[in-house]
Amino acid sequence: MMSLEGLRSSPPRPPAFPPLTGAARWRGRKIGLLGGSFNPAHEGHLHISLHALKRLGLDDIWWLVSPQNPLKSTDGMASLDKRMASARAIIGRHPHLHVTDIEHHLGTRYSIDSIQSLQRLLPHSHFLWLMGADNLQQFPRWRQWTEIMGRMPLAIFDREHYSRNCLTGKVASRYRRGRLNEGALKSIATAKTPAWIFLPLRRHPASATEIREAQPASSPFSVAMNSKE
Repeated sequence: MMSLEGLRSSPPRPPAFPPLTGAARWRGRKIGLLGGSFNPAHEGHLHISLHALKRLGLDDIWWLVSPQNPLKSTDGMASLDKRMASARAIIGRHPHLHVTDIEHHLGTRYSIDSIQSLQRLLPHSHFLWLMGADNLQQFPRWRQWTEIMGRMPLAIFDREHYSRNCLTGKVASRYRRGRLNEGALKSIATAKTPAWIFLPLRRHPASATEIREAQPASSPFSVAMNSKE
């Protein structure tokens, strides 16, 4: 199996993505993938992650800090190092939450490419894609989104103003037979695809856009953008 050593940030700074010498570390583990700009990371990301760990029976969650989201403007985007640092600060030393810039090291820009690479590198791990209801609405704009549905289960988290539309939208309608009920929460990571589940949960008020708007002009996160993470 190809070594993953070196795919983490360098130099190592705890609690950075753990150094890997092969696939044994992750064999058989259920891993949630939370991708995004994290511009900056905030308590809302942590809120979702902690609920996912508990309710979905996951072993770990990786925060995939994107080099650049193709659907977002570069205006007001802090550097990858700054965004990684903000994510580490939020996670602290939680043993099952990991911040990684693995997409930067893999050279992948689109989620489908990252998913294919991770599944090739770690064929005996079980991955679950985590996203908010707002992202499910725009999911059909993602490159090869139907391929993603065929490769990996999805867990969709309630998000104010978006949930009703996303549950009646294109993805939900097309894959209505793949929607699992809450009784399948603990097994969603190993479910046969296409499969997805919607998780109502107490909403967290944190917004990356509002955080950026509140920052002083000297902050790398000070410029507001139109979209919210």
